[in-house]
Amino acid sequence: MASRWDYLFETKPVPMMDHLLEEVAKLLAKDLRQWPPPVQEIDLDTGGQFAPLFTEPTPRPAEAVYEEALRLSRWELERELEAYDDYMRNKRYLERGLAPTDRLPLLLLNRWVVDQMLGLGEATEGRVNRRLMLRCLERLEAHRRRVIIPPA
Repeated sequence: MASRWDYLFETKPVPMMDHLLEEVAKLLAKDLRQWPPPVQEIDLDTGGQFAPLFTEPTPRPAEAVYEEALRLSRWELERELEAYDDYMRNKRYLERGLAPTDRLPLLLLNRWVVDQMLGLGEATEGRVNRRLMLRCLERLEAHRRRVIIPPA
């Protein structure tokens, strides 16, 4: 008869990089549960357009905004710049059910996710490359599907 501890002996060790990506995805999913997502500072020269989202009370965007922001983040990390540009230039987010007022939160969430991924790459001195960032993004999407935030 197997003891209850046999399971632990039979499990395979998780590679360190997989563990790191999983933990980062969990942390980012947790951060995305709050609106706006946490930022350390806003550079008014480059990100000043987002200041109203932090200084004025704004309602939490619909879940579709988060989904579209993750789509844009994927394209940006994959360097699919033509798809990204077409999406924004032709306001494809309107076709996906978003309102014109969702544009700013969409861009903020996209920028936040990409900055988090690129920051991870910097913090690991390039060991987390874009391919691994995309794997982390997939895990983030999976965590968000498991814990869908109800509309406010």
